[in-house]
Amino acid sequence: MNAPSTAAGIEPAGDSQGLPDVRLRLTEIFFSLQGETSRAGLPTVFVRLTGCPLRCSWCDTTYSFNGGESVALREILDRVATFGPRYVCVTGGEPLAQKACLALLAALCDAGYSVSLETSGAIDLAGVDARVSVIMDLKAPDSGEAARNRWENLALLDADDELKIVLAGRADYEWARARLREHDLAAICPVVLSPVADTLAPADLAQWILDDRLPVRMQVQLHKVIWGNTPGR
Repeated sequence: MNAPSTAAGIEPAGDSQGLPDVRLRLTEIFFSLQGETSRAGLPTVFVRLTGCPLRCSWCDTTYSFNGGESVALREILDRVATFGPRYVCVTGGEPLAQKACLALLAALCDAGYSVSLETSGAIDLAGVDARVSVIMDLKAPDSGEAARNRWENLALLDADDELKIVLAGRADYEWARARLREHDLAAICPVVLSPVADTLAPADLAQWILDDRLPVRMQVQLHKVIWGNTPGR
């Protein structure tokens, strides 16, 4: 991620260890296998923040839209540390909808974790710590949110980041294929195409990719293969 390495715009008083004195709305913290992206299969601590301005038709984490608890940044770091992880994924909802997410990402990097951020692509990535691996969605038409794609974010990605496009059918696939060519997406960073579970058959998507020789990674959600649709997995 070739953005500034500081949490831009967040300069509150810090605690005794130099952390910003900020709080975040938190849905859950849990330890599981990463189910998506090139980190699939890696034991990972997930920090799921509350809230999202989008309403994708196929969203499987609607429980994170509201509620949650207000938690200090120091407490989140302490909870993460109890798992002794190497990998931490900040997700949502849409984590960047909370301005204090920038401070959280920087603090996790400072603590020595390999940090990834799962984001919808609808919010400006400027200010995300350069050490973070950004996993950015591009919303295909059947999501109902394609108009929210912030194309300017493509210029802020680099080879350590990834683009993910979730597809509900053939029309979504053709849209993704056109965007791959229009923006030369595979030259920016790895691109992952993923079928909506129980909507698009993985074998169909696999064959389309092979037929068109697309320079992408196809992926199903590993956590759903193992545990089904269990929240917190």
